[in-house]
Amino acid sequence: MRKWTGIAVGVNLLLGIPGVVPVWLIWYFATNGPLASLGWTQREPTENDGMLPMLLIGVPVLTVSALLWVLANWSVRRRTTLSWWRYAPAALLVTLIPTFTLMIIL
Repeated sequence: MRKWTGIAVGVNLLLGIPGVVPVWLIWYFATNGPLASLGWTQREPTENDGMLPMLLIGVPVLTVSALLWVLANWSVRRRTTLSWWRYAPAALLVTLIPTFTLMIIL
């Protein structure tokens, strides 16, 4: 049990490193799209292509990232005693630690 808990933490910390890309894509889409329309942010002045290119890039990247995260955590979670509803939020928080750390650094 303890061994798989450490493995779960390690897997999610490693998944958080490439997790910078989907989080950045969500942030970029939100700041140039809905949040800018509400007046909460300002649009990127050179972003004049519309949202279609962002969707053509963002949707596949987000889909692959989410699928990778779910499949990796599903296989590890089966070896722990936690239910998915308790395991998933904890795994997501552990994944976001290196993601936000790298975003702050970069």
